[in-house]
Amino acid sequence: MQLSEQEIIRREKLTKLRELGINPYPANLYPVNHTSKQIKDDFSEGKKVIIAGRLMSVRDQGKASFAELQDSEGRIQLYFNRDVICEGEDKTLYNTVFKKLTDLGDFIGIEGELFTTKVGAQAVRVTNFTFLSKTLRPLPLPKTDDQGHVFDAFTDAELRYRMRYVDLVVNPQVKDVFVKRAKLFNAMRTFFNEKGYMEVETPILQSIPGGAAARPFVTHHNSLNIPLYMRIANELYLKRLIVGGFDGVYEFSKNFRNEGMDRTHNPEFTAMEIYVAYKDYNWMMEFTENLLEYCALQVNGTTQATFGEHTVDFKAPYTRVTMTDAIKQFTGFDITGKSEDEIRAAAKSMGIDVDDTMGKGKLIDEIFGEKCEGNFIQPTFITDYPKEMSPLCKEHRDNPDLTERFELMVCGKEIANAYSELNDPIDQRERFEDQLKLSEKGDDEAMFIDQDFLRALEYGMPPTSGLGIGMDRLIMFLTNNQSIQEVLFFPQMKPEVKPLAISDEAKVIVDLLKAENNQALVQLKEKAGLSGKKWDAAMKELAKQNLTKVVVKGDAKTVVLN
Repeated sequence: MQLSEQEIIRREKLTKLRELGINPYPANLYPVNHTSKQIKDDFSEGKKVIIAGRLMSVRDQGKASFAELQDSEGRIQLYFNRDVICEGEDKTLYNTVFKKLTDLGDFIGIEGELFTTKVGAQAVRVTNFTFLSKTLRPLPLPKTDDQGHVFDAFTDAELRYRMRYVDLVVNPQVKDVFVKRAKLFNAMRTFFNEKGYMEVETPILQSIPGGAAARPFVTHHNSLNIPLYMRIANELYLKRLIVGGFDGVYEFSKNFRNEGMDRTHNPEFTAMEIYVAYKDYNWMMEFTENLLEYCALQVNGTTQATFGEHTVDFKAPYTRVTMTDAIKQFTGFDITGKSEDEIRAAAKSMGIDVDDTMGKGKLIDEIFGEKCEGNFIQPTFITDYPKEMSPLCKEHRDNPDLTERFELMVCGKEIANAYSELNDPIDQRERFEDQLKLSEKGDDEAMFIDQDFLRALEYGMPPTSGLGIGMDRLIMFLTNNQSIQEVLFFPQMKPEVKPLAISDEAKVIVDLLKAENNQALVQLKEKAGLSGKKWDAAMKELAKQNLTKVVVKGDAKTVVLN
């Protein structure tokens, strides 16, 4: 492992601490009795406190120093005075341990008393401090000049997502997003629990990936010697519980879909699904708008949320528009009574990329997604979907070509999906068989036939309405984040590209070739500015690691990256 100069120095400090008899990673409990927030909320001059956290800044003033400690709730100023900390002749704890062996980012425990500085700041006068954890890597701490300009901020998105633990330390605003995320889950649970609905758990590993049209992740169970699928939805299991006699069940489920990744999709995501017996989708629309109004208030203290250039208001009630009317409004095309071929031709005429594997439902979905979806900014229920789009949904009571389904759109994105659930086992079997035909045509997102679920329906399921909400997308709207990666602690990332384990001289050559590959050897050597000995050693190193090669054509020699 190649270490930077700072990492080497920190390891040397670690050794010196141990030589002084100080354990940099003590096992015993540290008796914290205050947080930075508690100190500020209940400040009392002379009050004794014990706090702990990371050392985030130090202003050395010789025999005294001011510093900042960061804990889980914020920062508090510390005042270190050499003669207070070291009452006797031995000043090692201040002069050596604090000033020379302590680094920014180290976890320390502080005993002290509260006082107000000359400029009126609340602070802790340190009487003793204890090492709790020595950090071996320097934090990428932002710096602010006298004009308030920030430098060296930790803003690179890939680094932030890959090293969320660092992001949370140096960018405190990031933590607020996840605090609000926790508030959202708690608010939703409270709303459901107060109505008497029960939280349950269903399998993540499933023999049939049912409940949605999506491409699953596949694994293998060695003992049973069968393929298993990671859950794409929990719908069919929750409905089994309604069959079993529960009036209302809900689950926050981790779902997995082996599909693309972008700013609004992660292969692993969190959904909430709730099913309530003896209800329909009209009841569920009112339930949903009241739920989201309540959640917005609990998370932000207001029903309004800023999302990009839009101010979204989650206050109920929400506008309701049928899918047929939405498509007609934004394309001029009426899908009513149209055949699959007519809809395909219409989609192509609109410039939408479609193919022969797409059935009627998917074609309509593509038209709506391309031409209509982005127009709905304020919360809007899109209702009454064509039957082909909703194989688990009950046929519309007034129109057999439609289903009793709605999706809630906000800022052009779907955040909720709900049905009057299909409880006719014969109709359900026919719908599944239609999905099987789509699969045979090449649609790899068509649903599987779940025979056990059909058997459950044959035992009878009462009239039921179900609702699914994408929790990650909802918290994006409530925290003004355009990217789903910002609201996931650990979003899925491409494998990390490890830095080249090569000498500094070899790195100079590689960097020159990255800027312009295939350079004349003589010119490259001149640009590198290395002595003949260092040049030869670096070129041998790169050739040995198969990173570069020299191409000879006649008298000309060029160097290229492999």
